[in-house]
Amino acid sequence: MNSVSAVTHYSVPEEMEEGSVVANLAADLGLDVKTLNTRKMRIDVVANKKYLDINKDTGELFILERIDREFLCPSKTTSYCVLKLDATIENPIRMFNIEVEITDINDNAPHFRRGTMHLDISESSPVGERFSLNNAADPDVGTNSVKNYHLSSSEHFSIEIQTGRDGTKFADLILKKALDREQQAVHNLILTAVDGGVPTRTGTASIIVRVLDVNDNAPSFDKDKYVVDVMENSPIGSLVIKLNATDLDEGSNSDVVYSYSLYTSERTQNMFNLNPENGEIRVKEMINYEDLKFYEMEVIASDKGSDSLSGQCKLTIQVTDMNDNHPEISIKSFQSPIKENTPTDTVIAVVSVSDKDSGDNGVVDLHIPQNMPFKLRESSDNYYQLVVSQPLDREKVPEYDITFTVTDRGSPPLSDNETMTLELLDVNDNVPQFPQSFYTIRVMENNAPGALLSSLTAFDPDLHENQYLVYFILEKEIANTSMSMLFSINPENGNLYALKTFDYEIEKEFLFHIEARDSGSPPLSSNVTVHIIIVDQNDNAPVIVSPWRAHGSVVEEKMPRSTDKGSLVAKVIALDTDSVHNSRITYQFLQVTDATLFSLDQYNGEIRTMRMFSYRDPRHQRLVVVAKDNGDPALSATVTIKLSTVETAVKAYSDMTEVPLEYDIFSDLNLYLVIGLGSVSFLLLITILVTIVLKCQKPKPSKAAPTSRNSVISERNSTVADSTLVSNDAYWYSLFLAETRKGKLVVRQPVPKGSRYIVSSIPRGTGLTETSDSAASTL
Repeated sequence: MNSVSAVTHYSVPEEMEEGSVVANLAADLGLDVKTLNTRKMRIDVVANKKYLDINKDTGELFILERIDREFLCPSKTTSYCVLKLDATIENPIRMFNIEVEITDINDNAPHFRRGTMHLDISESSPVGERFSLNNAADPDVGTNSVKNYHLSSSEHFSIEIQTGRDGTKFADLILKKALDREQQAVHNLILTAVDGGVPTRTGTASIIVRVLDVNDNAPSFDKDKYVVDVMENSPIGSLVIKLNATDLDEGSNSDVVYSYSLYTSERTQNMFNLNPENGEIRVKEMINYEDLKFYEMEVIASDKGSDSLSGQCKLTIQVTDMNDNHPEISIKSFQSPIKENTPTDTVIAVVSVSDKDSGDNGVVDLHIPQNMPFKLRESSDNYYQLVVSQPLDREKVPEYDITFTVTDRGSPPLSDNETMTLELLDVNDNVPQFPQSFYTIRVMENNAPGALLSSLTAFDPDLHENQYLVYFILEKEIANTSMSMLFSINPENGNLYALKTFDYEIEKEFLFHIEARDSGSPPLSSNVTVHIIIVDQNDNAPVIVSPWRAHGSVVEEKMPRSTDKGSLVAKVIALDTDSVHNSRITYQFLQVTDATLFSLDQYNGEIRTMRMFSYRDPRHQRLVVVAKDNGDPALSATVTIKLSTVETAVKAYSDMTEVPLEYDIFSDLNLYLVIGLGSVSFLLLITILVTIVLKCQKPKPSKAAPTSRNSVISERNSTVADSTLVSNDAYWYSLFLAETRKGKLVVRQPVPKGSRYIVSSIPRGTGLTETSDSAASTL
C-alpha cells in the first residue's frame, strides 16, 4: 500500500559543483542506508531536468548536473525558485515529496541591450534639460540586481537615477552646461551599471552625443587686407589669388558665397573675375603695366543660413613689369665625332648668346650639365668655348647629349636651350680580358682525339676591329713535344681541343698559356694560364708478380702435412699502375678445395693454414686467388696455386730456402719497367749535359728565372709492404725488387739449406745471360 510522507525542504545555491552533497536524504527520511539498494530507492523529477540524484551507498542527495537559477526560473516576477523531486522506495512502497529551493548568487553582470546609445542635442538646448537613457538588465534577483549607475567625467552632462514601480533602476541624462558645437561637436560618455552583489559586477554602455549646429558664427577671412602682385600680360583666366573665408558652423550655415562690395569700381570688376563659390579671382582682360599699376577691391563673404551672416576684406593687386623676351643661343661651330683619346682643353664648339631685354632682364648666363667631362670658357662678351675638361672613355659613355641652357636674370627668369649630340670614335685602348686568370681543366684519360675540353673566351670592350679577338697557344716544349701537338684552340671562339689520347700512367698534367690578341693597331693582348689535369681511369688490370708463373701456368708448391696452424703457405703480390685509388688491391679466394683449411688476408695476400692437416684431407689442394683493384668497374687478375702435401720425410717448409731462377720470358711488366728506367736515365743524362753546357757558356752567375709549372709526368712508386714475411720471404722480396730494377725476371724455388743462390739474368734488349753468386745462407 502506497504511503506519501510530508514535504522535505532543502535550500542550495545555484552553480554548485557536480557531485556536491546537498543533505543526507536517508537520514532525514529515517531510512536505513543498508536497505536502499534492495528497496530500489530512486529520485524522480517533476516537470524538470534531473539535476539531483541519491547515492544509494551513503543515502546522500548530491548535485548531478550544475544548476543555473536564471535558466531554471527565467521569470523575475518572484525571487522564489524551487525544484520539485519525488523519492520512491519499495518493499513496502513509500513516496516522499522533496522541494529544493535554488537560491541566487551574483553570477551575472548587468548589461545594456544596446552597447552604444546615440543622442542628437542642439547646441541651443537649455541647461537642465533631460534625456532618457536605456536601462541595464541583470538576470540576478534581489540584491544581486542593478542598484546604481555611474557616468564618466563630463563638464556638460550628469545623470539622475530613477526607480520604477517594480524596483527597476534607470538613469536620465541631465545637461548641466551649455553646448557649443564649434568647440566640441561630439561628446563621448561611458555609462556604468553596478549591481548589489558581493563582489559587485558592472556593465557599461557608450553614449555618443552629437551636438546639432545653429547659425551663430559669421564667415571670416584669413586677413583683413591682402596685397598681391600680378605680372603684366598674364594670360586671361590665370589665377591671381584664391580668397578663403571660413564659417565655424556646419551644413548650410557654413556654405559661403563671395561677391564684390559697392566700394569696388566697375573698371576693377571688368578687369578681374570673382568666382562666388570658391573665392578665386582670375584675370578677365589683358593687363598692361603702362595703363594702371594697381587695382583695389572689397570682397564680401556671406553664409547661407536662415539669418545670413557675412564678413569682408580688402584686396590690392599690384601689376609687375614682365620679362617678356626670351634669351637666344646660337651654335657657331661644333665638332663631332671626336676620338675618345682627345686631349683635355681641346675646343669642341663655339657658342654665342643674346637677349633683347634691358637691365637684369637682358643679362644672360650660359651653362651645361655638371656631370659631363666638359666645361664652358668665356672667350669674349657673350661668346663661349666648349672644351674637354676630363679624359674621355667611349667604353663607359659612347656619346653625350650636351644641352646648352641660357637663362636671363629677369624675374621670373626666362631661358632657352639647345641640345647637340657628340659622338666618340673608338681607339684600341683596352686589353682583352679573360673572366679568370687561371683555368683548371680536368680531362679523363683515354679521351677521344679532337674532344672539346673547354671554351676560353675573353672580352674586349672596344669596337670593330679593336674588339675582334684571335686566340693562340703560347708555344712550349715538354719532353721534345710542342703544346700545339697536344692541344689546339679555335682562333675565333677560344674552344680548346685535345689532339691526342692521354694516358694518366704516362702524363698526369700540363701547364701552358693561351693568348687573346685583338686586331687593333697596334694590337693588344693578354694571356691566361691553363692547367690540364689528366684524370685516371681504371684501365690497367693488376699484374701478379708473386708467386711468379708463366702465362697461363699453374704454380705448384709442396708443404709437409705436419704444418702447424697459422703457418704461411704462400704470399700473393699484385701490382697495378693506375692511380692510388684505382690501384688499391684486395685479395680473395675464387676457388678453394677446402675452405676450412686455408685463410687469405684480403690486404697483404698471405695464405695461411687455419688448422693442421688431417688424414682425411686430400693430398692435393687447388687454390685460385683473384687480385681485384678498387676501380669502377673493378679489374682483376688470378693465379692458381696447386699445393701438394708430403709426409714428414720431406724437409719442413720453414727449413727451405729460396733461389731465384731465371725464365726466358719477357713480360709486359718488365717491358714497362725497362721503358720507364730508360726514359728516366735518358732525361737525367740530357739534364747533366745541358747543365754542363750552360755552365761553360755563362761563367758569371745570373739571377734565376722564376720556375714555371710545366707538364708534370710523375711516376708512382709502388711500395709493397710485407712486414709479416719470414726471413726467406723478406730475402726473396728484396732480391726480386733489385733484380727487377736491373731488367731481369726472377722467380723463387725452394732449395735445401746450405745451398748457394745462383741468379741468372737477361740484360734488357740482349740475349746474353749473366750469372752472379750470393753468399751461402744459413737460415
